[in-house]
Amino acid sequence: MLNFSFQNTTHIHFGEGQIQAIAKAIPLDAKVLVTYGGGSIKSNGVYDQVAKALKEHTWQEFSGIEPNPQYDTLMKAVQQIKENELDYVLAVGGGSVVDGSKFIVAAAQFEGEDPWDILAKGSKVKAALPLGCVLTLPATGSESNTGAVVTRDRNKLAFGSPLVRPLFAVLDPAVTLSLSERQVGNGVVDAFVHVMEQYLTYPVNGRVQDRFAEGLLQTLIEEGPKAFSDPDDLDVRANIMWAATQALNGLIGAGVPQDWGTHMIGHELTGLFGIDHARTLSIILPAMMKVRREQKEAKLLQYAERVWNITQGSVDERIDEAIQQTENFFSRMGLPVRLREVELGEENVAEIIEQLTNHGMIKLGEKRDVTPEISELVVRTAL
Repeated sequence: MLNFSFQNTTHIHFGEGQIQAIAKAIPLDAKVLVTYGGGSIKSNGVYDQVAKALKEHTWQEFSGIEPNPQYDTLMKAVQQIKENELDYVLAVGGGSVVDGSKFIVAAAQFEGEDPWDILAKGSKVKAALPLGCVLTLPATGSESNTGAVVTRDRNKLAFGSPLVRPLFAVLDPAVTLSLSERQVGNGVVDAFVHVMEQYLTYPVNGRVQDRFAEGLLQTLIEEGPKAFSDPDDLDVRANIMWAATQALNGLIGAGVPQDWGTHMIGHELTGLFGIDHARTLSIILPAMMKVRREQKEAKLLQYAERVWNITQGSVDERIDEAIQQTENFFSRMGLPVRLREVELGEENVAEIIEQLTNHGMIKLGEKRDVTPEISELVVRTAL
């Protein structure tokens, strides 16, 4: 196992009715900006619950944060914060709202000339406003980690800082009952690939991390389809929600190598073509598994046996079956596994690799040996 330092300070309020916990989680003297997306929280009752919990607080709202949050939109929220001297942000929504709000709290305190430098130049976040969140779509794990992704024009870039980790997160599985099948499928697969990026590398005898990761994968495989067949089952939604949080709160990635190549290529597909983040992952991960099967052989065989119970056949046969089962699962969740399913083809490959290279993604993978040439092979394999 590799050396590591681990700390997660986000206070989780989990369960039905827990939105009321924000009344005490946010100081009464805070001036709060509530951020959210397209307004679904007003139709599913979440907005009313938040407003009730904040009845003793001074607060304003900012709506319109997009899926794959846009820099220009987020800067409007920063302006509202500065003009009204607000000092606390409550994100109410899915991963995009939380990601966007992480950038908002950092940009509001940024001392440089252009907050975009946080993303484009890696400028250090030295201060940030306090952030809490009410999660409505389990997927990204952003509610209790330090990372975020923001889009500007056709550039989807990431940043991270301990200062933007939410101080608390409300996880009420009941609010996920109104999600569409597309949102549920995206969320399950997003969480699944988060686990795989930290698990499917090479062995370092991290037995605890491996078993946690395998348990999360099995839970998502078992519970994900139930959200379609039994859409009102609150226990199913609770298990999916908690699995998605555990998938990327730092725990299973502590002390083990991590890949993230699938995500980097996926980000370019979103930035260039507007494809849902999870759908880029469902397309690229199986191709990455095929291209990197030799480098990942030991963990692929472990994954085959422990997650899919594949124990018969040659090494190649077991790996092939594990990859096929992964694709089958993504398909059951309603997601594509080939670029042609999202109307992309050979003519798009060069543009994807050019953009990946322009963003400095020339040494990807757990050993930083995935060159643009290998990334191109992955993309072609995904056609």
